[in-house]
Amino acid sequence: MVAKILTTTVAAPGFMGLNTQDSSVSLEAGYATVANNCVIDKFGRIGARKGWTTSHATNTDLGDADIKALGELIDNAGNSYIIAAGNNKLFKLVGTTLSLLTYGGGGTAPTITDSNWQMAPLNGVLYLYQAGHDPLVFDPAVSATTFKRVSEKTGYVATVSSNNTVISAYGRTWSANNATVKSTIQFSDLLSGHVLSTGTAGTLDVSQVWPNGADEIISLAAHNNFLIVFGRRQILIYSNATDPNNLTLNDAITGIGCVARDSVVATGGDIIFLSDSGVRSLMRTIQEKSAPMRDISANVRDDLVLEISGETAAGIKAVYSDKEAFYLLSLPVRQLVYCFDMRAPLPNGANRVTTWDGLVPTAFKYTRNKDLLVGETGYIGKYDGYKDNANSYLMRYYTNYFDFQSPTVIKIMKKVGVTVIGGGGYPVTLRFGFDYSDILNTRQFNLANAAVAEYNIAEYNIGEYGGSAFDNKIINIGGSGKVIQLGFETSVFNKSISIQKLDVYVKTGKTR
Repeated sequence: MVAKILTTTVAAPGFMGLNTQDSSVSLEAGYATVANNCVIDKFGRIGARKGWTTSHATNTDLGDADIKALGELIDNAGNSYIIAAGNNKLFKLVGTTLSLLTYGGGGTAPTITDSNWQMAPLNGVLYLYQAGHDPLVFDPAVSATTFKRVSEKTGYVATVSSNNTVISAYGRTWSANNATVKSTIQFSDLLSGHVLSTGTAGTLDVSQVWPNGADEIISLAAHNNFLIVFGRRQILIYSNATDPNNLTLNDAITGIGCVARDSVVATGGDIIFLSDSGVRSLMRTIQEKSAPMRDISANVRDDLVLEISGETAAGIKAVYSDKEAFYLLSLPVRQLVYCFDMRAPLPNGANRVTTWDGLVPTAFKYTRNKDLLVGETGYIGKYDGYKDNANSYLMRYYTNYFDFQSPTVIKIMKKVGVTVIGGGGYPVTLRFGFDYSDILNTRQFNLANAAVAEYNIAEYNIGEYGGSAFDNKIINIGGSGKVIQLGFETSVFNKSISIQKLDVYVKTGKTR
């Protein structure tokens, strides 16, 4: 029997994100089998997500209801207004003060039975649409403390439809899908969302255009002079959207559509949406009439499809942050968020993905000043810091199964080296198991509470990663098997932490 020490280094652990789609037996290095409450940082390392902080004090009108919708209006003077919906009421956030918007239409106040509004700003006015409700308008030039029906705005023309989806694009509002008419788009006159029959306002009936039978409009989007109409099972793309009189059906996609209105998000160069088979990227090349539609959730597709089957479509929310370089998809019933890193796709066309289960917003808004606002129970929150409203959360990362390229040889685990950045003073649980067993052993240790910055230099006199340097722990391990898996868990409570690498030392024996 000849024994030797084998070593392997898992550099930038989990940099390819979570993969629950492929067989765990053959999963390549770089993928994670668990990556919860994690993000992929700008250096390609797996690390802790941020938490959220409250933006205002407790509001008695909101109580403990969820914020279900968030919008931002930039008026013609450049002022920002954050509008929120919760507890069947509307609110305005200014600074750290959340105040109730009251009805100012002068007649009988509209009956509001839900807070799932979609909001579209146009020419200094915010328009709000929701199924089964009179469309509303917030116009701070008239009153910064009240709202009214669109039909009560001065200059209103025609009959506004009580549609469920609305966008502002190419200088007008576009809305669709009410209780009786599912395939007609109503668009306003230029710069006047309340003028719906004169000037260049009008309607677009797509009921006879669906290429694969009847469908209903779920959501709308705009990109590069195109109007994109998302049906439940089909997608229509109209060109010349800046001139509705010359709208032309440019292309149609069958067999795939959108299942949740608020999953549709523009990223600047693309449009991301949730279909019944996963999260998709539209990414079309119109000139070539081709439609390469990437499945950015391919690495978690079956799990994601199962999760969305238990959701209410109206509750599914999404957002894109160019600052954080991610697309978030929140599933509040399942208490789960899928976080897709949007920096670059993997070779298979999917994007790196992690999950969150401690921070599951019921609304999102990415603001002009690049703040990510989140709807929470009783609060508008801000994605910031490393606590969830002053509470810690558990970060978990598990490696793929690896065998040192010797799948038939027994390995006796001796030591594991853990190198992290940040997280000074954090308690860590290192988990390890063998041969695909769900029963994992544990070792616990604390990270050094160093008071220096990365590379021992405080960049711009500010300690990056919360004032913690590299920490390299060598942990003695016991146990043996042919295949090894490692897990890393820590309670995040005040600072960032990223895993730089894992070094594994095993002793093997081979019979001559």
